[in-house]
Formats: sequence, structure tokens, C-alpha cells
Amino acid sequence: MTQIRTPEDVAREVAEGGLATQQMILNVGPQHPATHGVFRLLATIDGEILAEAEPVIGYMHRGYEKLVEARDYRQITNLVSRMDWLSGFNNELPLAMALETLMEIEVPPRAQWLRVVMLEMNRILNHLMFFASFGAELGAITPTFYAFREREDIQLAMESATGGRMHFGFMRPGGLKEDVPRGFIAQALKSVRQVIARLDQYEDLLVGNEIFKQRTVDVGVLSREQVMSYGVSGPIARGSGVSDDVRKDEPYLVYDRFDFNVPIGHSGDCFDRFWVLVHEVVESARIVEQAIEGLPAGPVLGKVPRVIQAPEGEVYVRAENPLGELGYYLASDGDRRPYRLKIRTPSFNNVSVLPEVLRGTFVADMIAILGSFFFVLGDIDR
Repeated sequence: MTQIRTPEDVAREVAEGGLATQQMILNVGPQHPATHGVFRLLATIDGEILAEAEPVIGYMHRGYEKLVEARDYRQITNLVSRMDWLSGFNNELPLAMALETLMEIEVPPRAQWLRVVMLEMNRILNHLMFFASFGAELGAITPTFYAFREREDIQLAMESATGGRMHFGFMRPGGLKEDVPRGFIAQALKSVRQVIARLDQYEDLLVGNEIFKQRTVDVGVLSREQVMSYGVSGPIARGSGVSDDVRKDEPYLVYDRFDFNVPIGHSGDCFDRFWVLVHEVVESARIVEQAIEGLPAGPVLGKVPRVIQAPEGEVYVRAENPLGELGYYLASDGDRRPYRLKIRTPSFNNVSVLPEVLRGTFVADMIAILGSFFFVLGDIDR
């Protein structure tokens, strides 16, 4: 078997009198098929080793935090839905929860359970997209077709209820825009059960693939200490053994009524991050099944005034977005519009640690590491 050289082996060979190299700057992006958006990585390379790597963001900054100050609360829902374009419904939830806290609005039980169904289906949609992209970045195109097959079934259910495929705009302070239509429950159950039934196909193609393991095992190791230092969250943090999950740590909606596990990795490498993502899909599907089976009857919108006008005050609400912890700090001066809305998105912190992880790795491993960090540029450049 061919011995695979590590960056340490290369550095030792140079130190022992090998070929001396000169550092050079390599621009990866801002438009690159493996960067999940308009993202630039300023890489300083020494031969085949990454000496430094600096993420450069801001190419698609849209100023959501400022835009919301000129819009009333009902209009903001469709704005925040577009930050992480793979997690539209999950983006809407913390805003609704913040308003419900300030205005002391009680959300009907049916609305809370349906929110959980939508949130977890959207989580599966997000993760399936990263299944597809990560496999394609490592040269495996087949998982892309498989992932989009499953995504389409779930999209059909989401679209039947909300009318949208990506930006749903379905959340309202006090509940939901309307009840789900006839056929939604059956389609939702069918789609998530198909995902579970077909998950072994993904494991055969990727998780159990020797080439995939060579490209991901012990590559791009993120330590537990780095996770805590940079505020990394979500599947990336859990791949490094950090068990933080807001759904478990500070249950919101009715998450405390469901039986589900939080998958945890150990090594913190590319393989563990992908492994966590795969198993989170299973847990989300379990939650959807439980929520549908226990779905109560009743209204889907509480007693909400015709004009949404939050009283003077401030509140911070956080939730478990598919990519990590999503937090909204809302400050109100009593107007129909927020005085200030500060958004803590998971992708920003997750990308901030990239220089630590990329430093000293092979240039050839750079795309695998970037792909395993599961970020969305709209979530960073909010």
C-alpha cells in the first residue's frame, strides 16, 4: 500500500535538505464551484502546504439588520427567510418567538407542533443539499442525484402548505399563516420515511467508501478547544465532540416532548462532521413522525392584534438552525418597526475558525475541508 504523506512529513523533508520552496498567494474565489456562494479564500501556499488561509467575506452583503428598521414586523418575516437560503423556515422562527415574548402572545398547541414539523423538514432539506455538494466536491456525483430525489419529495409537502420552495414566509407572530392543506400529513410522513429507508444508500456511496475515507479521515481536524474559543456551533461543533444543541439545552416550542438523540463525533475531522450530518437527518425524521402522530386539533394562530406593535423593551431568543445556533436580539421602542435587530448567525462563527483548521494542511485537502464546514454565504453576509 502506498504510504500517504502528511504535511508534517513534507515539512521534515524540506528541513532535512529537500527542495526549498517560495511562498505564493493563491486566490480561491470569490466565484468558485466549491465555496457555496461568493466567498474568497486568500491562501498563502508553500509548495503543497497551506501556510496561511484568510477567509474574505462581504461580497454579497445585503444589510438585513438595517433593512428591517424600515419595515414593519409582518414584512420582516420574508426578509429574514432569505439569509440562509437553505433554511428559510428556521430563519423565521426566532423573530416570531421574540415578538411573542415581548407581546406576551400565547401560541396554540397545534401551531407549535406544526412549527416543529416544518422546522425539522427544513433541516432535512438543508442537510441533503450538503450531502449533495460535499460528495460532488470530492468527485462523487451520484449522491447529488440521490439527495435531490429525496429533497423533491419533501419540497412537495412544504410547497403544498406554504406555496414556496425556498422562502416560505409561513411563520406569523402567534402561530402560522394558515393550517396545512389536505394531503400534507400523508406526503410529509411519506417523504421523511423514504429518507430513512434510503439512507443506507448514502452510507454505501460515501461513509463506507474507502476513497471517501482517505479524503476525510484525520483531515481538517477541529479541536474541542477551538470550537469553544470561536463559538462554533451546529453539526461542525458536534463533530468535534461538543454536544450543544439548543433543542435539548433550552427546549423551545414542544421539543421537550419528543424522543431524539444528538449525534456526536469524536475526532473533529471532515469525516466526523459529515457523519453527524447524516445521522441528524435520521433524528429529524424521527421528530417529524412523532410530531405528526401527536398533532393536536385546534387553531394555528393565537390572539394577535391586527397591528403588530411590540411594547418598549428588549429580548434575545436563540434556536437551533440547521447550521448551528441562530440568535435574534430585538430592541423595541414601541413602534411598529424594530428599533434594532441584531442577528447572530451560525455560519459567521463557523467560518471564522477556518484559518486555524486550514493552516498546515495540504492544498489538495482545502476543498474537502471547506465542504465539510457547511456554511451559506447569505448567512454570513446578512
